[in-house]
Amino acid sequence: MAAEQRKLLEQLMGEQLMAMPGSSKQSALAITDAKVCRSYLCGSCPHDLFTNTKQDLGACPKAHQPNLKEEYQAAGEEKKREWAFDFDYRNDINKYVADCDRRIDQAQRRLEKTAEEVKQTNQLLKAIGDLQRTIEAGLMEVEVLAEEGAVNLALQEFHKLRLAKVQKEEKERELKILTDTSGPSGHQKLQVCDVCGAYLSRLDNDRRLADHFFGKMHLGYAQMRKEVDRLNKELKGRPPPARDDSMQDGPQRGGYDDGGYGARGGYGGGGYGRGGGYGRGGGGGFRGGFGRRW
Repeated sequence: MAAEQRKLLEQLMGEQLMAMPGSSKQSALAITDAKVCRSYLCGSCPHDLFTNTKQDLGACPKAHQPNLKEEYQAAGEEKKREWAFDFDYRNDINKYVADCDRRIDQAQRRLEKTAEEVKQTNQLLKAIGDLQRTIEAGLMEVEVLAEEGAVNLALQEFHKLRLAKVQKEEKERELKILTDTSGPSGHQKLQVCDVCGAYLSRLDNDRRLADHFFGKMHLGYAQMRKEVDRLNKELKGRPPPARDDSMQDGPQRGGYDDGGYGARGGYGGGGYGRGGGYGRGGGGGFRGGFGRRW
């Protein structure tokens, strides 16, 4: 009966929570056991990066044991290459980075103009262009009429030109309003963070922008992107390891991919503020958004 209750608790809480220090459950796990979280051994497990955020992943299904992490850190480079846990680590964080990139693309598309808004914009641009040509042609005609002494006709044409100018200014105001309010972003002028996919407003002050850039979710994705870049360079040219069946048991979070995800650009630099950019790729970002280096 006790064994059944413990098994049920393990399913609900995760094995690593049941494996208290000094317990036989903890000591039974070897560093090569598939139940051990290799992301935790090599760096940071994604489940630990987003606790108490909108991207909270919950408890990791694999074991996080400090003694095994210490064993991995103390191991030599030859032993680490033999274990090849860094391939597992890269594959794991690649999955979350790729999911984030898909959310960024979807969010960006939602901010783009609708087909009707594009049609209205084109119509206004055509009307403004037609009125501009009418005004230019009318000015030439007024000049010719004035030279010929047809003052009354010149005044009538000049009156028409003033009406055309008023209409042109009105169309330009409509175009500006449509540009400022088109799309779901509306007057807030929303932009998508190119690191974590959150919506930000161009109207936000520096304090709110700083709260975002130093927030747990943003820093978590920035850290994963930086790790992806590092691992792609370090593992380039190294063949992925061959795993035997005993090491493939247990919950898996992916296989191997020597190319890796994270192709949207490397994380580097950074900043916030008006007029520049922030994001991955050495200080770019926001697709035309903010940027003051920090």
